[in-house]
Amino acid sequence: MKTPNKLTIINDPIYGFITIPNGLIFNLIEHKYFQRLRRISQMGLSYLVYPGAHHTRFHHAIGCVHIMQKAMEKLEQKGVEISAEEKEATLVAILLHDIGHGPFSHAMENSIAEGVHHEQISLQFIEYLNSEFNGSLTLALKIFKGTYHRPFLHQLVSGQLDMDRTDYLKRDSFYTGMAEGNINTDRILAMLNVKDDELMVEEKGIYTIEKFLVARRLMYWQVYLHKTSLVAEQVLVKVLKRAKALTEAGYKLPASTALGYFLKKKNAEGIFDQEALEVFSKLDDYDIISAMKAWCEEDDFVLRTLCKTIIDRKLPRIKIKKKPFKTDFIQTERSRVKAHYNISDEEVDYFVFTGTLTNQAYTLKKEAINILTKKGKVIDVISASDQLSLKALSKVITKNYICYPKHLN
Repeated sequence: MKTPNKLTIINDPIYGFITIPNGLIFNLIEHKYFQRLRRISQMGLSYLVYPGAHHTRFHHAIGCVHIMQKAMEKLEQKGVEISAEEKEATLVAILLHDIGHGPFSHAMENSIAEGVHHEQISLQFIEYLNSEFNGSLTLALKIFKGTYHRPFLHQLVSGQLDMDRTDYLKRDSFYTGMAEGNINTDRILAMLNVKDDELMVEEKGIYTIEKFLVARRLMYWQVYLHKTSLVAEQVLVKVLKRAKALTEAGYKLPASTALGYFLKKKNAEGIFDQEALEVFSKLDDYDIISAMKAWCEEDDFVLRTLCKTIIDRKLPRIKIKKKPFKTDFIQTERSRVKAHYNISDEEVDYFVFTGTLTNQAYTLKKEAINILTKKGKVIDVISASDQLSLKALSKVITKNYICYPKHLN
């Protein structure tokens, strides 16, 4: 493989200058599979709420590599032995952790490629790249999958206090302007430690972790689960489902080669073969936006109307509450929409729909965030904290929503 002939530096608005550490990382960044992430939005359609939220998965992945380097430097300063091979493999794992994301985050997973999770696709991409790079990603694969014998390396890549969350909270807070989500990254990294190859946080860092968990909760309610972002993504899912249904019925819709492939493909749930992976590597946000702009002129009323809803930002009304909506209320809205648009019951499903959303800042069932006391004792952050509200963050909060068109007579 080619190697860079000079030191590569990227100027990042969050961390300043980021140095690409070695030739393997550089070559992976240069690869077409990774370059696609420049065209995948980090926050989907959230820019319809927060106009600055146009940053990409590429931004995020590069930021993760930077703070992963700093995290491992801090651990080495505390006497944690990490070999050169482990360092490189961990950087590769965090660089590629989001490479399987499709256009607009999770919309594709819930529409034209149902049952195929982005983490599964990421794993397939890494396996393919490992073959292309002559097995040099083998250790990175083990760390990514959590099968390596030193768990803390996987925890740094994917855990409740990983470099993924540490970067996206700070980055998304910056680009949305939501100061409540801003976290002290340097302080978090400085408080990390390792005991028995498990990732720990030193006792004096507990308040920083409390702030991290509270920031995560606030970012979910105020940004990631913001009602306008939520309804926009749900409409996009409906757009793609309608387009796929029309294609399967014989309609010829204008679409890029990559998008057209998935509209036509009758994919068995959970199966993503090599051909699908290669086509997926050419699919990005621009395919979806271009298609929706074209579909605004289509004869099909449902597809045309849904696309205009997003392109013109004339989004449906969304109501959210704790208790499920009454059947009578849902039926009234369905009857109103059916009569106004003169459409079938099946078509009404695209305009009036319900669902649930959940928020859980800290999961007790997952690998815990452990606090390492001065006496060497290991305590879960919930038990170690004197914040009564912190325990509440481990509870799953579920809310119900209904979406339906506005301003219909």
